[in-house]
Amino acid sequence: MSDSSDALSSSDALIIIDIQYDFCPGGNLPVPHGDEVIPVLNQYINRAEIASIPIFASRDYHPAETVHFAEYGGLWPVHCVQGTHGAELHKDLRLGPTARIVTTGDTREDEGYSAFEGRLEGGQMLAEALREAGVTRVFVGGLATDYCVLQTVLDARREGLVTVYLQDASRPVEVHPGDGSKAEDEMRSAGAVMGTLEQFQPQVRP
Repeated sequence: MSDSSDALSSSDALIIIDIQYDFCPGGNLPVPHGDEVIPVLNQYINRAEIASIPIFASRDYHPAETVHFAEYGGLWPVHCVQGTHGAELHKDLRLGPTARIVTTGDTREDEGYSAFEGRLEGGQMLAEALREAGVTRVFVGGLATDYCVLQTVLDARREGLVTVYLQDASRPVEVHPGDGSKAEDEMRSAGAVMGTLEQFQPQVRP
């Protein structure tokens, strides 16, 4: 995987960001061509499951009133409201029973951009779960490159994790043209590595 292309080991994890209906075409806040990442992510999931490395999938999950929405002072239209179809993970994303869900943005004051701000069932933070699993390197892809994927990648680097951004499994929303490229540049500057499915060959975890 670029200049951090050591063979994968049991210290790896796959983190999938916000593959929800509201971020796909037809949703309330669609990422252009966002649904195109799903078949690619399914291949990552399949390889990760074969290797028995941990898989985490984040979901944006806002209350109806939140500072995240434009109506209450934020930037965004209403999206991924708790209990709505738009907040559900897309049915075509083939997560197996071992995948763990990370919920973000679920309080009125929580923007919830990064999966590292979220919690797993039972209240555990993602960083703690990764440490418990002995994870030292993460592979991150999903929606959208220039917001939740970017912030997750940056937080992973702050946690000291080797971090690979999955270019072929992510798409930008691009509120401003070029935001996707700027986000990738920011990831590189933070020390993240760019990667694709061709380079993702997990070794079987013992």
